[in-house]
Amino acid sequence: MRFYDYFRSSAAYRVRIVMGLKGVEAEHVHVNLFKGEQQEAAFRAVSPVGLVPVLEHDGHRIHQSLAIIDYLDALHPDPPMVPSDAAGRARVLGLALAMSADIHPLSNLRVLNHVEHDLGAGQDGRAAWIAHWTHLGLAGLEAQLSGDAETGTFCHGEAPGIADACLVPQLFFARRFDLDLAAYPTLVRIDRTCNELPAFAAAHPMQQPDAV
Repeated sequence: MRFYDYFRSSAAYRVRIVMGLKGVEAEHVHVNLFKGEQQEAAFRAVSPVGLVPVLEHDGHRIHQSLAIIDYLDALHPDPPMVPSDAAGRARVLGLALAMSADIHPLSNLRVLNHVEHDLGAGQDGRAAWIAHWTHLGLAGLEAQLSGDAETGTFCHGEAPGIADACLVPQLFFARRFDLDLAAYPTLVRIDRTCNELPAFAAAHPMQQPDAV
């Protein structure tokens, strides 16, 4: 199993968490996004869109973090990343998608570079863009999680799952840009609990071999 990774990629971070929870080991190939290695022909042959993460296993090449997590969940069902009941599964996937599809793409590196350079917003405009979209998304998540009896120690009940694997990287990103998280006590509580677990701690960006 080979995993194309970058230490500060939120999407790759999600997958590292799940690998840790499931005890899955892989050869990590580090792709430095800031040096533009995702644009090189060797990586484009692996990922035509030039994005991490990518998982190669048993002759298959899987793109997109949630698809990779679903693949790992099928191969290694214990512990499960989604509940077995239909309503719980839908709730958890909805939470995961709120982060991976609504919040994260707007602060992807290629989007931020486009805002700062191509649109001429500069560093101040880039920072304002990050703050606006991140706070908007986190406020919605806080309202959803804090007002739902299904929220437990983790995003859903008493065991971490795919939603928690998405939440922790999202809050890491927010802190990296000095965003005030005081308005999101439920998110901060869950994040703190997750990061006390070895799988989450080991997946942290600054614990990766390519961290700079």
